[in-house]
Amino acid sequence: MLLPKGLLKEYSRTLSYVLRGFDVAAILMAGLSAYFIKFGDLSLKHQYIIGLLVAAALTPLVFGFFHIYESMRAKGFWQSVTKFAQSITALLIILTGLAFVTKTGDHFSRNWFFLWAGLSFGWVILFRSLLMLVLRFMRSKGLNERRVIILGAGELGSKLAETVHHAMWTGFRVFAIFDDQPNEKISTIAGIPVQKTPERISEYFSQHSIDEIWLALPLSAEARVKTILHELRHHTITTRLVLDIFGLDLFNHSITNLAGFPVLNIRSTPMVGMNRLVKAIEDRVVASLILLLISPLLLLIAIAVKLSSTGPIFYRQKRVSWNGKEFNMLKFRTMPVDAEAKTGPVWAKAGENRATPIGAFLRKTSLDELPQFLNVVLGDMSIVGPRPERLVFVEEFKDKIPGYMQKHLVKAGITGWAQINGWRGNTSLEKRIEYDLYYIENWSLIFDLKIIFLTLFRGLVNQNAY
Repeated sequence: MLLPKGLLKEYSRTLSYVLRGFDVAAILMAGLSAYFIKFGDLSLKHQYIIGLLVAAALTPLVFGFFHIYESMRAKGFWQSVTKFAQSITALLIILTGLAFVTKTGDHFSRNWFFLWAGLSFGWVILFRSLLMLVLRFMRSKGLNERRVIILGAGELGSKLAETVHHAMWTGFRVFAIFDDQPNEKISTIAGIPVQKTPERISEYFSQHSIDEIWLALPLSAEARVKTILHELRHHTITTRLVLDIFGLDLFNHSITNLAGFPVLNIRSTPMVGMNRLVKAIEDRVVASLILLLISPLLLLIAIAVKLSSTGPIFYRQKRVSWNGKEFNMLKFRTMPVDAEAKTGPVWAKAGENRATPIGAFLRKTSLDELPQFLNVVLGDMSIVGPRPERLVFVEEFKDKIPGYMQKHLVKAGITGWAQINGWRGNTSLEKRIEYDLYYIENWSLIFDLKIIFLTLFRGLVNQNAY
């Protein structure tokens, strides 16, 4: 199991920035190498300089789109190679598209471009390998290594030691693990023996070269923490208290400062401050553009719905969105107006024949959802987010499915991470909520754009749409 996100965040962020710099340098070196091979010198013409600068600017964005920088943990070789291949291919496709749109493709040598494509992959792998070798060399010389003692061999201490063991890029090395009752714990953790806490811990640190001590003790061990801090009062060793929060129901958690007090946010929405503004701008701009582009299609569907059966063109239904607030969600009407007169609200499932012929087609292709872009412009919904449910189903599911109500920490969406992964319609609600919560915890503008892009290929037509 992994530690809560953010424990080693300050170190992963620094390395992430370094990796971005290395990737940009690799793409530039690949372009220069290709130019030298093709033309025999490095006196670049101005269009090639502009092309390389555009590529350099796009590299961190495109690589970030494929989550290259999300986790610095060691990955399998082929998994890393696949990620790099996808990222570089996407970058080159974007550059090709830009050249087409700006009508500048004729200004570049095709041979140079294909050479650049091939060399980019090699240079990125080379730069990454060199960085890891440098980090390993620095650790071997003690230049990038901090020796750590973990006090506490319980569940928290075990997870902490295992996480650090698999995150060698941070430069931390667990020198020893102490526990007041080692006989009641496992003998080794991540290959490190569990020892009894020295009676005079202050003397131990005077005799050994230790940089940090991490107190991995339960919340109930307040007295023990105070005792250790008192014993170490004459030392300048870095001391960290690792909060034992594994037993808590954490969601989008973080640690902040509130009126001078350190506060653990156990559950919170990511849509605050600048995030909320970015999301609002994204929704309004993208939804307005889409409505403009699909307006002829909307007109055709409206005519087809009107001719297919008597009743209104749009179907308005109360759904639940952000903070449990209800709103009128718009759809093209796909059923007769009295379809639920006898049954009441029911869950759509395979084999039912309530929809009109036109309505069945609209549902299968998700075209009935298009009016919801109006909901986005009005501020009721987002383009990307968990799908909204009717209040009757919210009341039914909130006590049955763990974390169900946490999906309402953001606005409901037209599409979402669950939908493009196949969890829509009459599928597992537990899996759908799992994917919805993953989206909320990992929200970013890039993640939203990725979901919108993948919806074009995975989210429109689905066998589970009834």
